[in-house]
Amino acid sequence: MDKIPNQIDKVTSSFMRSLCMGNIEEEIILPYPQISETDRELLKGVIDSLSAAFKGRGDESRKWDRAGELPTEVLKEMRELGLFSLIIPEEFGGMGMNSTAYSRTLQELAKYDASIAITAGAHSSIGMRALLLFGTDEQKAKYYPKLASGEMIAAFCLTEPGAGSDAAAIKTKAVRDGDSWILNGQKLWITNGGIADFYTVFAKTEGESGQMTAFIVTKDMAGISTGPHEDKMGLRASNTTTVMFDNVRIPQANVIGEPGKGFKVAMNVLNSGRTGLGGGSTGAMKTLIELTAKQCKERQQFGKSIADYGLIKQKLGHMIVDCYATESVVNLVAGLIDQGYKDYGVEAAISKVFASECLWRTADEALQAAGGNGYMCEYPYERIVRDCRINRIFEGTNDILRLYIALTAMNDVGKELSALSKSLEGIFNDPIKGFGVMSDYAIKRVKQTTGVKTGKGTFTQLHPLLATHAAIFEEATRDLSVAADRILRKHGKNIIGKQFATKRLADIMIDLFVLSAVLSRVDASIRKNGEKAAEKEIEILQVFSGQVRRRTKSNFNKIDNNDDELIKSLADHAFENEKYIWDTV
Repeated sequence: MDKIPNQIDKVTSSFMRSLCMGNIEEEIILPYPQISETDRELLKGVIDSLSAAFKGRGDESRKWDRAGELPTEVLKEMRELGLFSLIIPEEFGGMGMNSTAYSRTLQELAKYDASIAITAGAHSSIGMRALLLFGTDEQKAKYYPKLASGEMIAAFCLTEPGAGSDAAAIKTKAVRDGDSWILNGQKLWITNGGIADFYTVFAKTEGESGQMTAFIVTKDMAGISTGPHEDKMGLRASNTTTVMFDNVRIPQANVIGEPGKGFKVAMNVLNSGRTGLGGGSTGAMKTLIELTAKQCKERQQFGKSIADYGLIKQKLGHMIVDCYATESVVNLVAGLIDQGYKDYGVEAAISKVFASECLWRTADEALQAAGGNGYMCEYPYERIVRDCRINRIFEGTNDILRLYIALTAMNDVGKELSALSKSLEGIFNDPIKGFGVMSDYAIKRVKQTTGVKTGKGTFTQLHPLLATHAAIFEEATRDLSVAADRILRKHGKNIIGKQFATKRLADIMIDLFVLSAVLSRVDASIRKNGEKAAEKEIEILQVFSGQVRRRTKSNFNKIDNNDDELIKSLADHAFENEKYIWDTV
């Protein structure tokens, strides 16, 4: 993506981690990244090809969903369309897409069929991404051509029966045996598990406290077996199985990265691949908006189209705002990756949480607007609702990601609070074992400040038309830095267990980063197209910035005045009794 060069250190800079210190590093998000002409031409061809292949096949999608399987001819179509080659370099037969083009392609795929999108996405977003990020030249030369052609489909093998969010708790083990490793264990809920020929497998290896190593494991190795296809609520046509490893001998040449450094590999894969899920969420939302607009215009109630009623307009209007905001933040994160930023874990996590929750709201409201039709299997609404529910769970549950987002920020702030720095020392090293990379962060301009609330807390480069919305952002930024400070001072070393407090901080951070993306995008639209052409985008910004202001104020006010202990007391009561006790009979 094209963007004016700046002097920001792309290795250590993170917009959100800096924002929690009260600093608005606007050079990171302004100007809004634009798709290059080369990528635009590539995407036009891809979009046309996908439309020709999958548009108008809703009846077939419904049959695949009911059967719980993608037909072999569909997988063949996907290979012929190059859907397994998206991020593989051109010299190995791939399309060589950057993060932006890849995300946009997943968006297009998700418009037609979520199971097809997740089959392609699991291959590129996570299945073979460790090879892309950490593979040796020899490994890439050996596997890229077959992965690009789809001769080999990839799967990511991390989750186990006792290790979901707590990825460090895996029990699958690899033991060194001469120039090989012997792998034993079981992986659960593996997307593409039964159709894959290439597995990225994470296993415990010898070392202090049981370190983790990443391996390339291929289907032709003796000792690999897969379970039956899981009977799922949604994404039913995508292949999901258990994968078992019984004394599988893996050559040393198949280690990805360094032995014992597999946790870093896994977390970087998940961070790097999240723009695919965000793109897919955006595509599904666009489909739902189109379906809802057409359905409501055609449906007559009380003598007129239901599109004329205020509550229907409210539903569709909020869908538009959510979709625009989601697309803005997903594209911004992809742009940061393409520009070479390295510390984008918090931003990527935010985009995943926000995108998956906006899609869920949009799917629910679209079904509601469709009325009885929405509940019937002959229409696509109920299937989309089922398909999108998993987005809030896989690739890092939204609950765990919220903790990661907030605790990363408080780790940085904690280092600057001398009154707490000693008592906090060490507790943030690995607060959430599951997801996100806790990379080092060089806090900018700290020598020029006297505290966490006196940094660069204003915008200077936004278009003057956006001044009111910039002021809302700046006010919320001050609230954010105060909130992080106050929460740390209130809870000290016990902050790890204070999940209500960390969730509030995370929700403020999520709202602010998405608002920054919308501000940046609308700013770019005004400068490129003029105020008149950007009128509706300005309206979207006005609605969204108002929502953010209300939500952040509410979260900030609840830091000290809340019902957290009452809620926990009621939950404990239910755990103790294992039921709801106030029956009226």
